[in-house]
Amino acid sequence: MIRKLQAAATAAMTVAALGAPAESGPLLPDLRQAPVGCPGGTARDPGQCRDWDVCMVEDPLAANGTCLAAGPAGAVRLRFTTSADNVGDGPLVIYAQRSAEESTMRARQAFQSAVDRSIPGSFAEAQHDLPATVYYEPAATHEHWHLLDFEHFMLRTPDGVTLANDRKNGFCLGDRYATRDARDLPARPQDLSSPEGQLATFLRENMCKRREPGALDVKQGISVGSGDDYDYEVDFQWLDVTNVPSGVYDVVNVVNADRSLVEKSYDNNASSISISLQWPDGATTPPPVISSAPKVKILRSCPGSERCSQL
Repeated sequence: MIRKLQAAATAAMTVAALGAPAESGPLLPDLRQAPVGCPGGTARDPGQCRDWDVCMVEDPLAANGTCLAAGPAGAVRLRFTTSADNVGDGPLVIYAQRSAEESTMRARQAFQSAVDRSIPGSFAEAQHDLPATVYYEPAATHEHWHLLDFEHFMLRTPDGVTLANDRKNGFCLGDRYATRDARDLPARPQDLSSPEGQLATFLRENMCKRREPGALDVKQGISVGSGDDYDYEVDFQWLDVTNVPSGVYDVVNVVNADRSLVEKSYDNNASSISISLQWPDGATTPPPVISSAPKVKILRSCPGSERCSQL
């Protein structure tokens, strides 16, 4: 809680220092956590999304692993797609850099000007220091630079007790899809020659200096009207439910959980689903040797809320 308050205070001071009145200040992004288990940009009923599954794996330490049709299983995972939209007034832009002697990069958020629409072009010009660092992920399915702590997910009881946390810690942000309401967002890039249009062109192809472990700087972000998604088959897109008893739970996704990124609003940073998890034969707890996966059913989807089962 103290960290969140400090981050919020720092963010507020940053915005205040960038200029007033508000109409001449920075154009801020607004990160919206998309419905859990839905493909990025979908307009369908969130309760009908099926970009999730239950996966038994042999190796509990595997980042992903091949799903087993039958046990014995070393671990059981609930896998699901996560997506974050930018529905704000300006792009999310993050620059990071390091010296040749450092293994990780320091990160800063840059803001677009409402006066001349300019966007800072480097780490030195970016206005807001971030606590998160950027590191190079050498795994074969990544091999690029990742921003830490952009998004988190967890499994909670209906009264808010966390039973499982994510193990995914890094993200390479780019414009991977158009949000469901992109056409209704006046700040979406429309002129490719504009600063935001040129940025969007870059972000559509952004791979965060892939296969460049020696890079000393990197840029990433999300344009207005676009989002960044991670499919449920990607490494660490899961919560471990191996030891979770049968019951009803919330799967909660939160983008910018510590509010270190400056946004127009933080009211839409969470999304959740209520699920029923039931082990075979009506068992209340998982068996000593898991030969069959528990049955998981989505009871409801609650975009914009960290609570779902008690609604």
